[in-house]
Amino acid sequence: MSGSMPKGLWAPRPPEETRDLYSQWAGNYDADVLAAGYATPMRAAAALADHLEDRTAPVFDFGCGTGLSGAALAEAGFTTIDGTDVTPEMLEEARAKGVYRKLLPGTLGEVPDLTGHAAVTAVGVVSIGAAPAETLTALLDRMAPGALLAFSYNEATLAQADYQTALMEAQLAGHRILWAQHGPHLPEKEGARASTVYVLRRA
Repeated sequence: MSGSMPKGLWAPRPPEETRDLYSQWAGNYDADVLAAGYATPMRAAAALADHLEDRTAPVFDFGCGTGLSGAALAEAGFTTIDGTDVTPEMLEEARAKGVYRKLLPGTLGEVPDLTGHAAVTAVGVVSIGAAPAETLTALLDRMAPGALLAFSYNEATLAQADYQTALMEAQLAGHRILWAQHGPHLPEKEGARASTVYVLRRA
């Protein structure tokens, strides 16, 4: 798979099919999304940097993919970055970037223990066509009290009631939105030009 982004990215599918799609796309992923102006990793890293003064504090990059989000965190000044992804081919691309302290193979439907990290990022992960809405709750449940979660909802995800419900339920559970901003996601990609980046503080 080369030269363009796969069709039907933002559509519901079984998790195994999503993993297979990203397995096949891994080698061309960076070139394809960067050609479309992929802005969300840098926006999320900058938002987290505005809310977490200690750049040496450990950050966990959940669903790190090829490591573009980790590279953005490193560029924002963070020095202790761990990550996980369910796609081995994407993890190999992430490892080659040299910005992660640890990279762990993930398991579909599971969230690791995140209590040792001051912040968690999930850039483009909790979204239609990727991880289901309940992943937001699962992430917060596995984080330490007071830890920060920086994540994004793209345009297609913002239109989905279950993802909006997950965000509302997180707030009802006491987790607080510190920051939210709508801005560019993949400006050159119809239907995915924008995303909202959020920073939540876990109760």
